[in-house]
Amino acid sequence: MAAKTTSARRQQLTQDILVNGGLVLLILLWTIPTIGLLVSSFRTRADIQSSGWWNVFPHREWVQTETFAVPTDVDPNAPTMTIRGVTGTFDQFRAGIVAPDGKTQLIWIGNKRLGTIQVQERRWASGLKFTLDNYGQVLAGKQFQIKQADGTVTTEQGDNFVGAFLNSLIVTIPATVIPILIAAFAAYGFAWMSFPGRKAFFVMVVALLVVPLQIALVPILSDYVKLQLNGTFLGVWLAHTGFGLPLATYLLYNYISTLPRDILESAFIDGASHFTIFLRLILPLSVPALASFSIFQFLWVWNDYLIALIFIGAKADVQVLTMRIAEMVGSRGNDWHLLTAGAFVSMILPLVVFFSLQRFFVRGLLAGSVKG
Repeated sequence: MAAKTTSARRQQLTQDILVNGGLVLLILLWTIPTIGLLVSSFRTRADIQSSGWWNVFPHREWVQTETFAVPTDVDPNAPTMTIRGVTGTFDQFRAGIVAPDGKTQLIWIGNKRLGTIQVQERRWASGLKFTLDNYGQVLAGKQFQIKQADGTVTTEQGDNFVGAFLNSLIVTIPATVIPILIAAFAAYGFAWMSFPGRKAFFVMVVALLVVPLQIALVPILSDYVKLQLNGTFLGVWLAHTGFGLPLATYLLYNYISTLPRDILESAFIDGASHFTIFLRLILPLSVPALASFSIFQFLWVWNDYLIALIFIGAKADVQVLTMRIAEMVGSRGNDWHLLTAGAFVSMILPLVVFFSLQRFFVRGLLAGSVKG
């Protein structure tokens, strides 16, 4: 008996280690790139192009301590040459040769005729040279200077993300609130009201979950052109509402249908109407489910590029943040200091929304999964 208990404990411990180890690995895979994005957004253009973001942490690197002329008795055309006790070929010196003591490194700078020798020592260093200029250039559109390889300095205009940020808010907030309200009414009707064809209509809603939204883009766009809704915020609100309603209705139905029947029956006995019950009872009790879908819908609409591109277009006055970043990638493909700052600006609000509502997230997702 004791042996079986010990074996069960070992098996449970092994399972816990595997599960927790897998979770830790997934967290690292998601967190490390995010940290790199954040760190890079505060680094200068020169630092990003010369070293990786992990160099901000303390590390050992070669630091120049001395430069001297090539000794006159050294022939760079010889098969090998010796400088300060270090022997190697010209190509090896060009790449850098570590001295026998391992503390210094000699590097040949220049060509064979006009070369100098640089002495480097390995020392502890960190790249903690942060700046807020990247965010100033991205958010406020400030001018910034770029130093070219030939030493010339050019001045360029930064990218103003404020307008695109506000446009994303204008698109996302209504496109999140509208489907939640409509789906909440529909879920209440499917759960607590009797009407002809209720089951058939609910089956149709569930069936819409498997329909790819891409097949509806062209027909909807054709209708929008006829109704002159293309390129307007109303058009994209309606599109996101239609695409988000099936999932919202399904999630909210699973939650609302599990609410205690006694509470609703008592309200009916007291003479409350369906509308009063919905406002006074259903909505307050459904906060976890509403918050769960709000996270889904907000993140989907905020990060959407395809629907915004099709139904809003690329006009500067209505561009959303994802379109602005995509345009920035095309025009500033080498300006990683600006791209990372712009990307992190687009992440701030979704992170705030998720962490504000995450305590309801699991409760809302599990609602209705177990009945009894």
